[in-house]
Amino acid sequence: MNPARKAWLARRDGTVVIGHGPFVVSPEPPAEGIAFYKRDFFSREETPWQIPARHEIMTARAFRDAVGGDLHLDVAWEAPDATPFSCVFQEIMIRIRQGMIEKTVPVVTERGVVSCSPAAEIMAAMARQQAPLQSYGWVSDEDGFAGATPELLFSLDGSRLETMALAGTARVEDEDVFAVDEKEIREHEYVAQTLVSKLLDLGTLRRRERDVLQLGSIVHFHTGITVDLANPQDTQILLRRLHPTPALGPLPRTDQTMAALAGWRSQLGCPEEFGAPFGVWESGRFEAVVAIRGLWWQGNRISLPAGCGIIEASRLVNEWRELRLKRDAVKRFVG
Repeated sequence: MNPARKAWLARRDGTVVIGHGPFVVSPEPPAEGIAFYKRDFFSREETPWQIPARHEIMTARAFRDAVGGDLHLDVAWEAPDATPFSCVFQEIMIRIRQGMIEKTVPVVTERGVVSCSPAAEIMAAMARQQAPLQSYGWVSDEDGFAGATPELLFSLDGSRLETMALAGTARVEDEDVFAVDEKEIREHEYVAQTLVSKLLDLGTLRRRERDVLQLGSIVHFHTGITVDLANPQDTQILLRRLHPTPALGPLPRTDQTMAALAGWRSQLGCPEEFGAPFGVWESGRFEAVVAIRGLWWQGNRISLPAGCGIIEASRLVNEWRELRLKRDAVKRFVG
């Protein structure tokens, strides 16, 4: 346990929950109080709940002021090699043509070096990001990860569950053609329809119309989904049911397709928590985001991962361009 460690999540209601270490790990959340949910993408940990020694709840503006202002992170980035991704892309396309998968999401990681621990600068940079981005972090001076994600996995408050499908990406300059791009629409619908099928038996479901979410230099397709639950639901069962969605995981999601994705992520050097749920529990109320659009670090080494959804209509050069577009968006967070 590291007493200097902190965790936080900016919730959609405008509040930020901050936990201060040392943290006590637990297989279950407490009946009352605060706990953070932190797990790797493949849910290997048996004790994912992190209970802080103390916590604070404040507004996003107060949090931004508390962690500092205009800090600049000077990173010597190393451009990623396209060859390993090309090999993985070809393997995926073979499996798609063989009918083994419809969609999966490999991750390419760009790496960089800084002169000293980047924790303070990264935390300040992510705290500056505003809705619809939700900042999150699990940090110490020695290591950690932090980001500002546009993707809610789900929130659970009483009998109301809310989630979203977020898939399909383009430059903001291409929004007009993106809105009618058959490939991007199909990729998004894989995610939206899968979520609906997983939630339909839980209560009264309402799927909103697909729209375009603008996030600075990039845009995504977005579909909001709400369920009025017929019966109380266990948070951990919902986490297993919904994670990973096809936005970050394979379709169909089976032991075999998850094992294949694990191999590709390992081959490309993806951080274990990238794309995993990161959430906060407050006395029965729960909200979890998908840990994307972030930076991971160990000492003075930084990793910047980004994933892309590959379907039959995907093309290598377009996916490589999308990966760079997503990484560049994160670089803008830190100046």
